[in-house]
Amino acid sequence: MTSIPTPVTRLLGTRLPVVQAGMSWASSSSALPVAVSRAGGLGVVAAGPMRLDDLARVLDETAAGTDRPWGVNLPLYRAGADDVIDLLLARRPPVLIASQGGPRRYLRRFQDVGTVCLHVVAGVEHARKAADAGVDGLVVVGAEAGGHPPPGMVTTQVLVRAVVSAVPDLPVIASGGVADGAGLAAMLALGAGAAQFGTRFLATDEATVHADYKAAVLAAGVEDTRTVGRGLGLVRALDNDFTARMQRLEESGAELDVRREAFVAASLKDAALHGLIGEGKVEAGQSAGLVDAVLPAAEVVERIVAEYRTALGRLPLPQVTGARHVVAG
Repeated sequence: MTSIPTPVTRLLGTRLPVVQAGMSWASSSSALPVAVSRAGGLGVVAAGPMRLDDLARVLDETAAGTDRPWGVNLPLYRAGADDVIDLLLARRPPVLIASQGGPRRYLRRFQDVGTVCLHVVAGVEHARKAADAGVDGLVVVGAEAGGHPPPGMVTTQVLVRAVVSAVPDLPVIASGGVADGAGLAAMLALGAGAAQFGTRFLATDEATVHADYKAAVLAAGVEDTRTVGRGLGLVRALDNDFTARMQRLEESGAELDVRREAFVAASLKDAALHGLIGEGKVEAGQSAGLVDAVLPAAEVVERIVAEYRTALGRLPLPQVTGARHVVAG
């Protein structure tokens, strides 16, 4: 059985340095996380939009569905975050990925119950602060990412190198613009120990989003996303009526209240659950242009590994004295 050992796989207990992003609605259920974890990666439940009773059920289903490590993503700004923290502490997920807040709020309590704590960062300063707080690892998100990219819009390639240089002893997961095994190889070459895949796992059988949402991802090219919502919570989404309207308002210098009204009128839920891909927030990364098929999640993981092997085969590693990379299996 193939394994790709890295500092991140050793930290998480996974065979492969493949992390499925916690995506609201797409992985606010057990199907996708269970499938990815069974395949050797880290599947992640998205707790952000979930009610407590639904989250408790999904956590129980995920724990029953796989004996491999899995995780939960928690945006700390969500309403009722403290209640979610209490629920998670009772369930003791193997891994917690927290974002949109400071790690000291939750860190020690989860580490005390044996949960590995990863924190999402979008800059070097925040990476240093999270490292000083004692997190077990970082998820570094670059500008190409769907959902909420970093306000500074620094690319993943540059940001990962900067963070790895700033906190060299902390395991790093690179996120943003990665959709295949070549991307994984690139992120490992930059010094990350794993890559997080979001948009690629949107286009899977197990992702619980509307078929029209998946079709929109498949139809998109690498230039078909926009970042909108400056000053309101920047998002990257596929081009549609919503992004066009926001872009017009931003370029015309519309007042913040006018832009806010248009921004909140559209929702990710409408797009993801109800298929309103014209007016909703169809959040996806630039890597949508690299995705060309809806597949079972396990097959996606298998393809990433095969593509990774191919990418390594294209590199002139034998010419580098002392170069060694292990792909077992």
